[in-house]
Amino acid sequence: MLYTVKEVSELSKVTIKTLHHYHKIGLLLPCTISEAGYRLYGIKELERLQEILFYKELEFSLDQIKEMMEHHADRLSILSQQEELLLSRKDRLDTIVQTLRKSIGCIKEGENMDNKEMFKGFESEEEWNKALVEQNQYLKETYGMDSLEVVPEKVQEINEQAVEAMTFINKMASSLRAGIKHNDEEIGNLIGYHLEFMNKHGHPTSAKDFAAQTQFFLNDDFHLKMLEDQQTGLAYYLSAAAESFVATNQ
Repeated sequence: MLYTVKEVSELSKVTIKTLHHYHKIGLLLPCTISEAGYRLYGIKELERLQEILFYKELEFSLDQIKEMMEHHADRLSILSQQEELLLSRKDRLDTIVQTLRKSIGCIKEGENMDNKEMFKGFESEEEWNKALVEQNQYLKETYGMDSLEVVPEKVQEINEQAVEAMTFINKMASSLRAGIKHNDEEIGNLIGYHLEFMNKHGHPTSAKDFAAQTQFFLNDDFHLKMLEDQQTGLAYYLSAAAESFVATNQ
């Protein structure tokens, strides 16, 4: 039995435009084209489309999918590889979901999460790079910046820096909820320790640099939302605290 491109689209929920594109780039060819010019697909083409969709679920690019499918000639080897990759991803996502639920629980209980538990699921360069996809895309589209990439030898260092940064932000959010003023000595000590940590770990940052960064957060939708989603008013509180720290430490 042969299927038209419209029928394949209805079966697979893949748009006709996408199927035409797959044909154009040689990723999914129809088994024949009718005298009237209609693309027709058989069971082999449907199977190949299913394999393509599994790879897309794993977030491979079309070029990568085409190359991998060329190196795996039989369907069984392709599906077996996809099963292995999807199960690995499922395990990682299960861990991340558990970490997320613990984070939500800590927020509801008004507690700070154990630093050792905070980044479970983000333990390799691959996991970090996947986590940075949205931010990298935003920075490239908005500011033309190159993507931030994590290499294996930097994973441990980045984990430590991420823990410190999250601890700092959590303490600032807790201080805001507790009604501690932005210019309180306790807040100044928090900022001072944070800057000291950054300078010791290869990120030279002065008080003025930090204040400029917090001001940038106020004017950048991505970072503003990230902070405000954690605690309403946090971005503004952080900026006011940074300005106060500069004034106190001139």
